[in-house]
Amino acid sequence: MLGFEQFEQAVDMISKTASDGYPPYNVEKVSENKIRITLAVAGFSQEDMQVQIENNQLVIKGKAKSDDDKEYLHRGIAARQFRRAFVLAEGIEVLDAKLENGLLHVDLEQPLQNIAIRSIEIQTSNEKPSTTVIEDKQS
Repeated sequence: MLGFEQFEQAVDMISKTASDGYPPYNVEKVSENKIRITLAVAGFSQEDMQVQIENNQLVIKGKAKSDDDKEYLHRGIAARQFRRAFVLAEGIEVLDAKLENGLLHVDLEQPLQNIAIRSIEIQTSNEKPSTTVIEDKQS
């Protein structure tokens, strides 16, 4: 089964192959089955960004409104458009996206799965086999 380990490896692979580091981001393990991706998106409003799932990828796009009417003496705050894609492992769900203090937080979860422990009775060649569920656990 694919889980967060493969997700984390895919994130590492994407970050190493990405030529553009904009916008910078963090990936943090929030709990045993939850991860948070945080992008630094200073200057972008909620209306300037989109969070979408395309096939097995989480895609975050941003396009700031043009401010051609301003004359900058120095422009150090980047406001160019961006597209960040993260490969999602099978079963990963996007819970929500929140914008606060110039940071976009996207929370992901891998739902806990029930693990059934079964006992298989050993039969002789003349008997019909039977299965008994001993315990049903959350992983």
